[in-house]
Amino acid sequence: MMMVSFLTLTIGNNQGMGDIEHAKMVDFYVPRRAIELFDGPSRGIADLWRTLGRPVVDGGYISGTIIKPKLGLRPEPFARAAYEFWLGGDFIKNDEPQGNQPFAPMKQTIPLVYDAMKRAMDETGEAKLFSANITADDHHEMVARGEFILRSFGPDADKVAFLVDGYVGGPGMITTARRHFANQFLHYHRAGHGAITSPSAKRGYTAYVLAKMSRLQGASGIHVGTMGYGKMEGDKDDRAAAYVIERDSYQGPVYPQEWYGMKPTVPIISGGMNALRLPGFFDNLGHGNVINTAGGGAYGHIDSPAAGARSLRQAYDCWKAGADPVEWARDHFEFARAFESFPQDAELLYPGWRQKLRLAA
Repeated sequence: MMMVSFLTLTIGNNQGMGDIEHAKMVDFYVPRRAIELFDGPSRGIADLWRTLGRPVVDGGYISGTIIKPKLGLRPEPFARAAYEFWLGGDFIKNDEPQGNQPFAPMKQTIPLVYDAMKRAMDETGEAKLFSANITADDHHEMVARGEFILRSFGPDADKVAFLVDGYVGGPGMITTARRHFANQFLHYHRAGHGAITSPSAKRGYTAYVLAKMSRLQGASGIHVGTMGYGKMEGDKDDRAAAYVIERDSYQGPVYPQEWYGMKPTVPIISGGMNALRLPGFFDNLGHGNVINTAGGGAYGHIDSPAAGARSLRQAYDCWKAGADPVEWARDHFEFARAFESFPQDAELLYPGWRQKLRLAA
């Protein structure tokens, strides 16, 4: 099966017809034989849980971050920023525009990142994960970057995911990564999708359709927005994009979809999230088996990126325990300091938090 053929047939010329004002795909149905012919994911969140030493069923929240600025840093500060987060967190995402840049060549950056990972693992006694961006206009270059990264990480290559800009790069880029690097977690970044998936866009397809296609193509994980809890466009009902990729059966907005045992794709939550927003997000989604990449939510913590990472984990534990977040903060220092780190969110979500925690205004 070819996703490019599917898209050419379903949105192809009809998106440019002069007599069409609105033409937005909101759902599609895939019969069993077609499901069998698509690749589907080769790796999933269970593989990451195993690497992290957790149960492979319901292994829980993976705390992550994104190295900013978006275009990237020079090699040494990039590796230092990674190390500082890994002292408290699990997963680092190479941001979507980052690559083999003149100011940060991969041959300099990647070995330093691996050294930072090893030092963080030695210090914490925990495994760490790195999602390396191998996106390139040339598929051969993309493969060369991936192979260099795997050689650099050597015995810890199982701790590397490969990030691909799947929306702007297209199905061919995703399939190249899926088939050439079948042993790696394939991190589908959907940067640019809002041009057609936004509710304000009159044509194209929805974020639900994009997520569903990503599972067929073999994405191990895809960003699904923040469902109104972060800075990204969306609302609570955006749960459907997460449910259709993580479940074996789901009733979509139009069609029921059976996946017939195809591996699930994990929702990746990113865009303005921090420890204070997470309990409500988990409550809405109904579980915490996601990867969360919180940039400002980690590096914006008043104490350190490691403290920010620990505050994210503590937020998940708070939700899991069914505790009141302000009460939980009394006995969880990093989570408590998140209230002081993000006071506007604290005031909006937990009015009167200062008095309850007995902090001076």
